[in-house]
Amino acid sequence: MTSSQAPAQPAFTESARLQARLHDLVPGGAHTYARGSDQYPETMTPIIEHGRGARVWDADGNEFVEYGMGLRSVTLGHAYEPVTAAVREVLDRGMSFSRPSRLEVEAAEDFLGLVSGADMVKFAKNGSDATTAALKLARAATGRDMVAVADQPFFSTDDWFIGNTPMNAGIPATTRVGTVGFVYNDLDSLRALFDAHPGRIAAVFMEAATALQDPAPGFLEGVRELCTAQGTVLVFDEMITGFRWSAHGAQAVYGVTPDLSTWGKAMGNGFPVSALAGRRELMELGGLRTDAERVFLLSTTHGPETVGLTAFRAVVEAYRREDPVATMRRQGTKLAEACNEVVAAAGLTEFVDVVGHPACLVFRTRDADGRPSQPMRTVFLAELLRRGVLGQSFVISAAHTDADVEQTVAAVAGALPAYEKALTDGAEAVLEGRPVAPALRASAAPRRLK
Repeated sequence: MTSSQAPAQPAFTESARLQARLHDLVPGGAHTYARGSDQYPETMTPIIEHGRGARVWDADGNEFVEYGMGLRSVTLGHAYEPVTAAVREVLDRGMSFSRPSRLEVEAAEDFLGLVSGADMVKFAKNGSDATTAALKLARAATGRDMVAVADQPFFSTDDWFIGNTPMNAGIPATTRVGTVGFVYNDLDSLRALFDAHPGRIAAVFMEAATALQDPAPGFLEGVRELCTAQGTVLVFDEMITGFRWSAHGAQAVYGVTPDLSTWGKAMGNGFPVSALAGRRELMELGGLRTDAERVFLLSTTHGPETVGLTAFRAVVEAYRREDPVATMRRQGTKLAEACNEVVAAAGLTEFVDVVGHPACLVFRTRDADGRPSQPMRTVFLAELLRRGVLGQSFVISAAHTDADVEQTVAAVAGALPAYEKALTDGAEAVLEGRPVAPALRASAAPRRLK
């Protein structure tokens, strides 16, 4: 069988049973919308049993090279032994106490040793809590109510952000109007918000860079200067860029220091830990060295539990000992170049390509008219799954070996004949079931369960 011939359809019988049961038990059938069954071909929704390195195995015994790596939270690989060994050891010492542990001192010192622009840090469990805490600090510090956010995918599950997405049911209009948007790499669009809302904007939230966009020359510096001039708090979301662009964050890569920054995902290599960090005069508004009215800042039962902080410290040690950022960059570059070569050889570059930051690659799928297409995306996803590759993107880890990359490139090559047929005859001629749908949308349609 050549790589262009479709292999036998993997069996997803047990995964399908478990997915159906999840829909009975859990709204949406997953605990994260990006992990939902509507993000995958309708008849191919693997339920994962375990993972190691860059590979996972599902409930039917199918083995996949995985990308996305826990929604970008795993950079060192699944079940990375130095992290899991450290966690196993701390389990015998207790997890949660009524007073701070020594580990909280050590983890804070580790973190602030990495993030030179921050004076203080507070740990939590998820990114949304950290970003909302940053907004609360900014509002308290400035006495203002509004927030400006860049046109980037995601900042928080909380009302101040989700209210301005299509999935805003249950959020009052009075909350939604407090969040206004600007265009990344367009300083004038941010300046226009300050002009339209003088003395109202407490904070500017943005990622310093994304998978598809680096900052234009002078843009981040311009945002920094504008926020300083306006008395507005600048917040960098480092959830994705932290430990992918650099262990020190994108702020170190681009040389622009925010007032506050928020972290999560890869800082625990899959273990739940997040952080809010920043300038002392802001962070102390939630502390005991202030005469100002105090901010109720990230008071969480599980923020300082020992497993998450131990995982974080083991990740920091791995980044000291090795160079996972360089490995991701090397392997990601190799993957993108090889995939684009086989696409070009098939004459399909107009319709599918692999682009982005080497540690945060995405594949783009377009229809016969060159427009972004969910049906064509579904064709591509299904063909990759048939060939043992699982991923909504090609977000890589330092655990992806040359063999993993080679298998992925072969899977892309094998997917292209079906993709070309879908371009000619329509995606419905190739697809089994309905196409995938955007995760954040106003209704369950077009993937409403029957």
